[in-house]
Amino acid sequence: MLKKPDFQILIQELAFKTSRSGGKGGQHVNKVSSKVELIWDINQTAACDEDQKQRIIKKLGNRIDKEGLLHLVADDDRSQYKNKELSIKRLLKLIKESLIEEKPRKPTKPSKAAIHKRLESKKKQALKKINRNTNWD
Repeated sequence: MLKKPDFQILIQELAFKTSRSGGKGGQHVNKVSSKVELIWDINQTAACDEDQKQRIIKKLGNRIDKEGLLHLVADDDRSQYKNKELSIKRLLKLIKESLIEEKPRKPTKPSKAAIHKRLESKKKQALKKINRNTNWD
């Protein structure tokens, strides 16, 4: 069982970039930087051990650039503070989901009753089609 990463350390390691966001807000949009880009360096983090880092990199590889930085953008709200909170919540959720271990699938065979039921339904369907082809002339 994996231990949980230390989210307090993780939050302190985050870097943020702000920029002007499009969307609703009228003139307010043109003068306020409400769009927030969260940047997290996975390779340099002290919040996770090596095994956790590898799992996160494997699961979230499409969001990680060549330098090993994970980028998340939030521009849902007109408030920079709310967008910052939202991006942190999204990051924590992504990390928790990527650290869940998938259970290996156990291959099973269909039961004899299931095989019999399938074959009976196939026979009924075949009889229907045969009966449709008979000419009544």
